[in-house]
Amino acid sequence: MLSAPELKFPVPWGHVAAKAWGPSEGHPVLCLHGWLDNANTFDKLIPLLPRDYYYVAMDFSGHGWSSHRPAGSSYHFLDYVSDVRRVVAALQWRRFTLMGHSMGGSVAGMFCFLYPEMVDKLILLENLGFLLAPEDTEAWLKSKRIMIDRLLSLEAKQQTPKARSPEAALQRLLEANRHLTAEGGAILLQRGATETPAGLVYNRDMRARTQNQEFFTVEQCLKLLWKIQDRVLIILARDGLLVPRKLDRSSHYVKALQEAFESTLKEHIQLVEVPGTHFVHLNEPEVVSGIISNFLTAQNARARL
Repeated sequence: MLSAPELKFPVPWGHVAAKAWGPSEGHPVLCLHGWLDNANTFDKLIPLLPRDYYYVAMDFSGHGWSSHRPAGSSYHFLDYVSDVRRVVAALQWRRFTLMGHSMGGSVAGMFCFLYPEMVDKLILLENLGFLLAPEDTEAWLKSKRIMIDRLLSLEAKQQTPKARSPEAALQRLLEANRHLTAEGGAILLQRGATETPAGLVYNRDMRARTQNQEFFTVEQCLKLLWKIQDRVLIILARDGLLVPRKLDRSSHYVKALQEAFESTLKEHIQLVEVPGTHFVHLNEPEVVSGIISNFLTAQNARARL
């Protein structure tokens, strides 16, 4: 399972790129990366997981080696969900496991709620499956206005992507992702940048930074999660972005969501805290690989971790 063949799925605006590990006849697992990352985020984790599964890690549109969306388009959160649906249709998968890191976890969660009959198990890495709505209506409206204004500003500038030396490109990536190690950053950069005569140019679409998100209330989150109870594994890193005791006051909604999980869903979701940072699955995959492997292979997803 050392090799990871490249896959390419046609879409109306180009293609969605992906890479695969394992036998194609094995039980399918679709792996979804985080915001502005790419499929390489799973390069170190998947080789440590059960070898008789078929793992496909895709690049969302505008990320990695996937095509950018057409001119004039924005990156709506549901567009990423539709990327998943297109890839699954191309693979002709009827039922599969979803694993998502960070933003990829939110996409995986939304896909589960829309197509619960297609997902047998859900694995969330450093994500709780949702983006909670701001309690302040004005804050919600402001976030939408900022998204539109940033998109129009990017279109007006029409900037040529900046070329950097390999060292500068890696340094910029690490500055923007303080949880990444140099090794992890280099792995992401292999798929996240293209070599040109002037230097490395990031592949990601700048418009992806202005994604239009889908928000839920805590009550909606709980109602949706009941649809896939007993089949969910959530792994949070102690020094990551979502451990409640380390969040600042502005992130109280994450605390509220986790408290609601624990008080309402209780044993119906496996929530595990591990040592590490937001990119623990890439930086130290052995910390989470055993937990994920047990969850994947258990006949009953309520198996002990």
